[in-house]
Amino acid sequence: MATQQFERTDRIASEIMREVERIIREDVSDPRTDCMFSITHVDVTRDLRYAKVYISVYEQDRRAPMMKALKSAAGFIRHNLGRRVQLRYTPELLFELDTTIEYGVHIASLINQVRKNEGSQSEDGEL
Repeated sequence: MATQQFERTDRIASEIMREVERIIREDVSDPRTDCMFSITHVDVTRDLRYAKVYISVYEQDRRAPMMKALKSAAGFIRHNLGRRVQLRYTPELLFELDTTIEYGVHIASLINQVRKNEGSQSEDGEL
């Protein structure tokens, strides 16, 4: 029973992710949303009342305006989502900035830097 509930919320979360991205790209007319972004993940509560939408904005200087625009358009996006997705209750949308991609790039650069330092130390030791 519990796995069926998780499967259902996962299906709903992926459908919400698809539809919210389409709504933002096609229906939201705020110029602050005209930037490169992707929705990386959606977490839906078990009672389907809230959905936390994680958004990655690629241009660093556009992040704050994009998040402000999404928070102000949350009601509009929720209304359109309710028309597209057949649920008893349309979840309230909470938008969060996702910086995991940027963090991964940072960690990879640190690892490369450590490898370079280890390589130069081993070359010095061989001389």
